[in-house]
Amino acid sequence: MFTGIVESLGKVESLQNVGGDIRLRIQTDLDMSDVQLGDSIATNGICLTVIAWGNQWYEADVSLESIHRTTLSSWKVGQTVNVEKAMLPTTRFGGHIVSGHVDVVGEITVQRQDARSLYFEVTAPPEIAKYLAEKGSITVDGISLTINHLRGNVLSLNLIPHTAERTNISTWKVGTRVNLEVDVLARYIERLLLGDKAAEHKPESKLSMEFLAQNGFLR
Repeated sequence: MFTGIVESLGKVESLQNVGGDIRLRIQTDLDMSDVQLGDSIATNGICLTVIAWGNQWYEADVSLESIHRTTLSSWKVGQTVNVEKAMLPTTRFGGHIVSGHVDVVGEITVQRQDARSLYFEVTAPPEIAKYLAEKGSITVDGISLTINHLRGNVLSLNLIPHTAERTNISTWKVGTRVNLEVDVLARYIERLLLGDKAAEHKPESKLSMEFLAQNGFLR
């Protein structure tokens, strides 16, 4: 679990196709002294499992499901990403409960200065609108943020100068695609409301041969 309070910035050092999925290497000044094999590090909001690491880098394998659900399929070498190690029981809980399991990809549709803060509007896929609430929490590229206003599936955010300095939002612009994770409690409440029908609910996978071909996994 994570808090959505970004600890450091990283850069994509390499993206290697391994057996059809991706092995990712991130360069970062994150303190890696207490990292062990199998630890989780949120990378732009994606929970990744560490398979190798050094003083200023770590590697992780990324499954097709994660590639499909997130912006990772469009990442480039040199891209800046937000990183956060998994929280400890003694960690000050400054954000909200973040699992690192990205729900959908949204798009920045408005960006402007708002006094000293930066104002953004993010258009989310309509299917997650039911999980969003004004003054509720959402994770955007691994950053725990408060939804200021909500208009259907369009949410507005204000980011203070401190957040701008500590994260990669300087790279955001109109058209930027971002990873979105809704509040974990909303997902469980929906599932509970299905009651006994939950066992009958079998959504189809959105993975397709077309998607795999478009992202270089088929030749």
